[in-house]
Amino acid sequence: MAGPEKKIEDKIKKYLDSLGAYYLKVHGSMYQPSGTPDILACVNGRFIGIEVKRPDGKGRESALQKSKIKKIRSAGGVAFFAKSVEEVSAMLKHENVI
Repeated sequence: MAGPEKKIEDKIKKYLDSLGAYYLKVHGSMYQPSGTPDILACVNGRFIGIEVKRPDGKGRESALQKSKIKKIRSAGGVAFFAKSVEEVSAMLKHENVI
């Protein structure tokens, strides 16, 4: 059975599909840098990093994850933590991506 974070990820991926976005679900491994956001996407020509957290608030934002999000933003991308599709939509609108 899928956990709460996986269910949110699946909903976010469906939402990104509806936008015609390209995305990649990142599966943590020794072949990638730690702290990489869960979903990397390109939406309307913009680089997006989404770190998915559990909707119940039990998932913590690590210092490394915060650092990676800051680096993406500093490089001109859009990156954020999200607990729902609604948060993703709101952030993409706030950042003038959609």
